[in-house]
Amino acid sequence: MQEPAALLIAAIRRRLKQLVGAQVRAYGLSPAQFWVLNRIFESEGMSSSELAMSLHMDQPTTSRVVSALVKSKLVRMEGDPTDRRRGRLLPSARGRALADKLHGLALEARRAVEAGLSASERETLRSLLAKALAHIEKLQ
Repeated sequence: MQEPAALLIAAIRRRLKQLVGAQVRAYGLSPAQFWVLNRIFESEGMSSSELAMSLHMDQPTTSRVVSALVKSKLVRMEGDPTDRRRGRLLPSARGRALADKLHGLALEARRAVEAGLSASERETLRSLLAKALAHIEKLQ
């Protein structure tokens, strides 16, 4: 009997969360905080809504995680000079140093998902997962 794709996706997510969680707890971060800090490090200046979209997270969860990172002084919110209503997320000096230190872990986790796949298989996997995600998001 073939395992349902949803169970395999959930298992991959759990394993990645365990892999990352075990390493980032030593720095006082949850896995969600790690991924948010990493994305802010990779793409400085995003708004909270852009961040949520890029991580496929809902806005309330993103806001809670960002608030925790701001409170711990790893991230700062700066006004956007072109749009007063928009805030830009930036790593603080301390956040940048930590994200730089942990960035390899993010790359390692991403590579682990695709390890052993050919370039064509990697592209097919990403394409199929994006298609499945788009379908699921339409149901919400």
